[in-house]
Amino acid sequence: MAVVGFDREKADTTLEGAISGGQMASLARSGAKARLIRWRQRNLIVGALMIALIVVVAIFVPAIAPYGPLDTDYTARLQSPSPGHLFGTDNLGRDIYSRVLYGASIDLQVGLISVLLPFIIGGVLGCLAGYYGGRIDSLVMRVADVIQAFPFLILIIAIVAVLGTGLTSVYIAVALVAWVTYARLIRGEILVAKNQEYVEAARSLGGSDGRVIARHLLPNVLTAALVFATTDVVLYIVLVSSLSYLGLAARPPSPEWGAMITEGRTFMATAWWISLFPGLAVVVTGIAFSVFGDGLADALRVRRR
Repeated sequence: MAVVGFDREKADTTLEGAISGGQMASLARSGAKARLIRWRQRNLIVGALMIALIVVVAIFVPAIAPYGPLDTDYTARLQSPSPGHLFGTDNLGRDIYSRVLYGASIDLQVGLISVLLPFIIGGVLGCLAGYYGGRIDSLVMRVADVIQAFPFLILIIAIVAVLGTGLTSVYIAVALVAWVTYARLIRGEILVAKNQEYVEAARSLGGSDGRVIARHLLPNVLTAALVFATTDVVLYIVLVSSLSYLGLAARPPSPEWGAMITEGRTFMATAWWISLFPGLAVVVTGIAFSVFGDGLADALRVRRR
């Protein structure tokens, strides 16, 4: 009867190899996770730098722009891009480069105000609906359902048509329609968070409903809404540019980018630069906020883990 011997040296070698393989796999996972985190941070930093650059341009545009937004020179009409006019001139001899720079302040204002009003309205209604429930929740959600039953852009155009053209009408229309998304986001987060132990502790210590919502719930449920608001800025800049193109928002001679694109549409075949450079400004601003929003979402997601 043969006896199979036990090769201790071979077993030790196999065990060491398995341990080394596990360590290598763990290190590989750690390295991949570190690279992913660095990539997310890179998106956040790049987006923040791009937005900061646009903000600096908007603030210091009088010192940067070589001409005023409404300065006309009829001897320089429809000139193509050149060292004297980097983006060319329009049909009135106005410098497109200067007008694009001045338009940055208008479109940033449009994006921020258009997001801020729905964010506040939706945040308040979402908190009330999620925290109290019952009739308040039913009322808020039924109104939200009615608003969402209509196409977003069609409803905006209808409200602006009733109120009259202009940026103020656009702000009111967006505030009346866009709050629904933020209300649903915050309501869903509140419904989950209000049953957590820290909320029960705050209530047991005598905290009022307002204090519990403002001091304990909101800081823990605003993450998704903040990320959505960051990326929503792009939507509203494009929206107002589209409405300006239709003549419902900013009107010529305003240097708003959508209005500038509208002014250049009749010269597309002969003076393409009138519409091209404002359009590129919209694209670059949209990319900046999109990259920043992606980086912010990833950073907050990692932090919550």
